[in-house]
Amino acid sequence: MSEVTSTILVLFCLLQIKHMFADYFMQTPRMLADRAVYVHVGRAQHAAIHAAGSAIAFFLIGAPIGFIVAICAAEWVVHFHIDWGKARHGEASGCGPNDAGFWRAAGIDQALHQLTYIAMVWAWIYFVAT
Repeated sequence: MSEVTSTILVLFCLLQIKHMFADYFMQTPRMLADRAVYVHVGRAQHAAIHAAGSAIAFFLIGAPIGFIVAICAAEWVVHFHIDWGKARHGEASGCGPNDAGFWRAAGIDQALHQLTYIAMVWAWIYFVAT
């Protein structure tokens, strides 16, 4: 297996572990309240935790600092808006955990975050690894 391939697998693992902790262990009540409001400090903090975790992952694989800053700033913006869209949908639909629509929205939210990681790893391959 090539070094780049090994690094890609390690990076995906690091991003998955970061995602699990940031989304399921590190959210505070402030991050979870009033999420359908666009200007929301809690959501900004939540997206910042994700960006910081991704910065650590990219740092651990030796990505250049300029790349880390750019890719994590982009992730912050994307993550903020994915979560805002889910919150707006949830408020508009009124779906809760007992409704199928809630779980479809949660699945779309998580899929969009995973696609973001694919794009981030692609950017590392394109701009740094080759």
